[in-house]
Amino acid sequence: MHYRWTTFDDLSAAQLYELLAFRQDVFIVEQASPYQDLDGLDPGCWHLLVRERPGGPLVGCLRARGPEGDEPAFIGRIVVAPGQRGTGLGRRLVAEGIALLTRLHPLCDIRIGAQAHLEDYYAGFGFVRDGEVYDDGGVPHVTMWRRTARDRAAA
Repeated sequence: MHYRWTTFDDLSAAQLYELLAFRQDVFIVEQASPYQDLDGLDPGCWHLLVRERPGGPLVGCLRARGPEGDEPAFIGRIVVAPGQRGTGLGRRLVAEGIALLTRLHPLCDIRIGAQAHLEDYYAGFGFVRDGEVYDDGGVPHVTMWRRTARDRAAA
């Protein structure tokens, strides 16, 4: 697999189109969830693009952003191509996102808006549910947090 972190500004028009189409294919078409994928957050995010080989089609992606002002760090838009599901790629994506944010912002908490049925999956990375289930484009979600080691030790 070929993993590449990039900023929004470093994406070519073709790469951005591919990324947005990839997310649309899964989140909107496959999951039959009409929601606003273009939420204005992509320009401030790091984007992880995963391909089986350099130049090949996307097989996975996610976006991550460190804390900004009152806004916490987050990981989101985690997508694995249908043919790669069950291979561990999703786990690698989440681990890479956590590693990037931990490296760039060592003491930051990380928020994720997880599909509710994946709560236990994300708990395996240290994320803990915070609040009730909410609807996001017709898909039940929960807010989850991964607190810094400092905060976990104090608890």
